[in-house]
Amino acid sequence: MKTKKKKQKKIAKKLLNKYRLVILNEDTFEEQISFKLTRLNVFVLVMFGSLVLISLTTFMIAFTPLREYIPGYSSTTLNLKATRIAYTTDSLEQAIRVNDQYYNSIKKVLSGDVKSLDFNKDSIIALAKLDPSEVDLMPSEEDMKLREEVLGEDKYSVFQTAKNTTNIRSLFPPVKGSITAKFDKQQNHFAVDIAVAKDAPVKAVADGIIIFAEWTAMTGYVIIIEHGDDLLSVYKHNSSLSKNQGDLVIAGEVVATAGSTGELSTGPHLHFELWSNGYANNPTDFIDFEN
Repeated sequence: MKTKKKKQKKIAKKLLNKYRLVILNEDTFEEQISFKLTRLNVFVLVMFGSLVLISLTTFMIAFTPLREYIPGYSSTTLNLKATRIAYTTDSLEQAIRVNDQYYNSIKKVLSGDVKSLDFNKDSIIALAKLDPSEVDLMPSEEDMKLREEVLGEDKYSVFQTAKNTTNIRSLFPPVKGSITAKFDKQQNHFAVDIAVAKDAPVKAVADGIIIFAEWTAMTGYVIIIEHGDDLLSVYKHNSSLSKNQGDLVIAGEVVATAGSTGELSTGPHLHFELWSNGYANNPTDFIDFEN
């Protein structure tokens, strides 16, 4: 017991023994600075300094951007940008899918592949099972008024330029040449044919985006441009195409070379159509092809 107490006193005496730390000038040995220290003071000072250093390091890692430079920590800014890019990409993918369906439908209609268009079989079967005697076929008052209005109009009024040219502006001539076949809705020729030299440049009539650029058996190389505001221009019987689907074009830019491709062609010419809001328009009302 006494030995244990002696050891404790000896340790306490060592901790409390006073020492002097002296800093001397190396050349003159002149005393510059001196400190009175004990082993206990040094131990306490080192522990306190370590705690301060650890606290500062923890604070910097937890609450400052410096943690981004430590391996294993991710950047908050990068995470936010990655999340925004993911949302934007998803939205763009959905928009692209909708546009592809729209362009594929236009492609099938223009190429005559109407049979392959999608439809709901279930609704057709359900309609076929209906009993006609259970269906009310009496027209409503609104339907009767609509019928009277339709009967009073020309049956070809859907092609009247007064109703479907509101979105057509000044257009650039796609080619220059003589018109060999005029626009004739009575003969279902909703276009003009312009005689041109083989491989003559065919130009876009306005700024837009290519929504169809492929070969068809009946009309050869066909290119269709969407100009916005539901305005479409169609160029048929080309010998080759200079643009692909999805390309952006400006007015007057070459999109194809004229030719005589397709089963319906009888010589080098451009078959040009102009559609607005789903209705065919006479291109000569808006474009001078011969001057």
